[in-house]
Amino acid sequence: MVEAARRVFLARGYAGATIPAIAAEAGVALQTVYRAAPGKAGLLAAAVEAAVAGGAQRAQRPVETRPAIRAVIDEPDPARQLALYARTQPGIWARVGPLLRVLEAAAASEPELRRLQQEQDAQRHAGLTRFAQRLHERGALRDELTPQRAADLLVTLASDASYQSLVLTHGWSDEQYETWLADTLRHCLLG
Repeated sequence: MVEAARRVFLARGYAGATIPAIAAEAGVALQTVYRAAPGKAGLLAAAVEAAVAGGAQRAQRPVETRPAIRAVIDEPDPARQLALYARTQPGIWARVGPLLRVLEAAAASEPELRRLQQEQDAQRHAGLTRFAQRLHERGALRDELTPQRAADLLVTLASDASYQSLVLTHGWSDEQYETWLADTLRHCLLG
């Protein structure tokens, strides 16, 4: 159902995506969608979470237990940690970016979606603050950086906007973007 919702949101936008259309796309009865999902906004939230995680089943797991993120956390070398993190970003933005644009367009007129957008942003920042705190505890951050400031840089540099600009607008390959991101994060964050 979440995958069907994703397809309908991408094809029709938030306003054009209806619960009956999502039910039809999923091949389930309308009442099934109403019972299983917390409304259209909840379906969009679930679609975004599934896209970030790489699937609805993975979205049920805590972020820190997902294999790619676990590899970042477990890597002892800070430069390698940042490279592993950069490796996760092209896939995430390719999957979730289009849904975030649906969310952004709808959030302008839907307070519930604006809150969802703020929650998504806050969760991402909190996760990257934990990552920056680990770098700080290892003594890896530049002397002038606090974990909070490092997280601000991580959020900004590894953003959908950067991915869109470099890959979608300027034609960089995912590999070029990943290399740029890893190099830039090392330069900005590590001492």
